[in-house]
Amino acid sequence: MAILRLPGWYYQQFDADQSLDVPGEGYGGWKKEPLEISLEHTALVVMHAWDCGRREDFPGWYRAIEYIPRSQQICREVFPPLLAAARKAGLTVLHVVGGGDYFKGYEGCRRAVELAGPPRETPRPKLSSDPRIKELRKLYAQRVFPGTHNQEDVRRGFEQVGFPPQAVPVGSEGIAQTTQQLLALCVDGGINHLVYAGFAINYCITFSPGGMVDMSRHGLMCSTIRQAVTAVENRETARQELHKQEALWLTSLLFGGLVFDVDDFVAALHGIATGS
Repeated sequence: MAILRLPGWYYQQFDADQSLDVPGEGYGGWKKEPLEISLEHTALVVMHAWDCGRREDFPGWYRAIEYIPRSQQICREVFPPLLAAARKAGLTVLHVVGGGDYFKGYEGCRRAVELAGPPRETPRPKLSSDPRIKELRKLYAQRVFPGTHNQEDVRRGFEQVGFPPQAVPVGSEGIAQTTQQLLALCVDGGINHLVYAGFAINYCITFSPGGMVDMSRHGLMCSTIRQAVTAVENRETARQELHKQEALWLTSLLFGGLVFDVDDFVAALHGIATGS
């Protein structure tokens, strides 16, 4: 069994010091120590990596989703060495997709569909609406997200969405659209530890099908790579990316996962590939 040896971060959520004005300031906080990870039971999951086009073509999309430039930088600078190292070392690479049908012609998508079989999820009851609820939902779209003047650009953007060139699936790498499909790929590959990269860690990677909430409920460990993710931020948090920091903390505390630094992760993969 090949072992990845690398340092990883976890958050020590104890001990609160009741002698302090703020007892939580007694917590140990972030700790980093050497760890061992099973290569054959781990997968790198690239989730919702999208080519969102150019700002000048979809200005409203960029106005509504402020993290798009950060995600593009991650695709350009982080994904190429990370994915190259993973593939060279033989680490399983999986993709979680959504937002269109750009992925349906890939072999890995057909494989996931065949492994998962017909949908087994219990249909959710569709509750009836009423005029007041419809008006409140209209208010959301107009005043909360994405804004009336941005809606058309967001719609057009999703019509053309695809894989960014740096995150195109290779060969038969599994491509899952649903939790059931991702779970089937994990069962088939003997995977019990998912290391997520992609967008956004406090939104899709947490809550969408195939994200940490669903997969942790099936018993998989869910970890991430700090430099390979970004988050949905708001006016008050964007400068310091505070929502990303909170999501990394929740990865450790809520999902029992680890937070890796990309240089450490890539170096460990190179060690496997070279036998060093």
